[in-house]
Amino acid sequence: MNGAKDYYRILGVDKKASEKEIKDAYRRLARKYHPDTNPGDKSSEEKFKEISEAYEVLSNPEKRKQYDSGMMFAGAGGAGSGFGPFDFSGFGARPGSRTYTYTGDLGDLGDLFNLFGGLGAGTGRSRRTRKGNDLSTEVTISFEEALEGVTVPLTVSGKSVCPSCKGSGAKAGTLPKTCPTCNGRGTVSQNQGPFAFSRPCPACGGRGTVIEEPCPTCRGMGAVEKPRNIKVKIPAGIKDGGKVRFPGKGEAGPPGSAPGDLLVKVHVRPHKFFRRKNGDILLDLPLTFPEAALGTSVEVPTVNGKVKLKIPAGTTDGRKFRLRGKGAPKPKGKGHGDMIVTARVVVPKKLSAKEKELIKKLQELEKENPRAFLQN
Repeated sequence: MNGAKDYYRILGVDKKASEKEIKDAYRRLARKYHPDTNPGDKSSEEKFKEISEAYEVLSNPEKRKQYDSGMMFAGAGGAGSGFGPFDFSGFGARPGSRTYTYTGDLGDLGDLFNLFGGLGAGTGRSRRTRKGNDLSTEVTISFEEALEGVTVPLTVSGKSVCPSCKGSGAKAGTLPKTCPTCNGRGTVSQNQGPFAFSRPCPACGGRGTVIEEPCPTCRGMGAVEKPRNIKVKIPAGIKDGGKVRFPGKGEAGPPGSAPGDLLVKVHVRPHKFFRRKNGDILLDLPLTFPEAALGTSVEVPTVNGKVKLKIPAGTTDGRKFRLRGKGAPKPKGKGHGDMIVTARVVVPKKLSAKEKELIKKLQELEKENPRAFLQN
């Protein structure tokens, strides 16, 4: 190729390779030789630049066609061209620079950018500092507390803001200084072939500041390990096993970062006679045989006081009565569920002689056969 670079050989593909084969080869080599994968390795850095040059040409159908036909060999190509003897003045090269504008479909290389932490387009990236770790704990409350909501005290263990430096990480009386390497941005940019990559500043770890005199209590970490006593509000209507997230109640993070969250799993103790099904409260109501047969009015407990319930004559075991709005609170304050009362007719286990005599008389008077439908 007239002494020019063999881009096919550099990418390790055949001259008849498809666009997909070229792209796959570039991705594989980019992962292997990227400077972030090989910090401080000059040979890998040069190799990455070389494969980026090759991909710049071979990934573009027009440039590849010209390259294959030899049209790109015209001209001597100055040292600033970045492509040896080729003249790339018409292909997006910035004069005097080894960074070239990539004109292909950036979306095709999305997974590659994710691997290297994102693509910087010369505009820099906003400073990102890892927040504190999330914490989790569990709490047990009563059935009534779950319906009404309750504030509970908790003791959580983990990293807390250092009491000496208030989380700055700097010795009392001093302050963190702007990082001289990134000028407070938290990131540094590096041009690689057709791309400009940004990565966290190695000097400040992405914080944008450096601590010259660390706090002796936390050694510059801004946090210390110690238990904390806090209070959290469990919302009304929470179910057994429900979880509540409290932002900012987790572990303290590095200096300048936000704390993590606290995740509380709630256990609800069973009630002695109420049960719950979603937003409804369930109650089994015992009735004597005369009450069920003749009808009556009984006082029924609910979660917010007692009410009178009319039991019509001839009520059978298992019949359900619905008390509107007497159930559990619905999410987002959208009212309450209902209370479902189920009649349970109680058959006496022991009868006096007088009771037996009366029941026998009732049996003699009874004319209806409840099993008639079983007879053929």
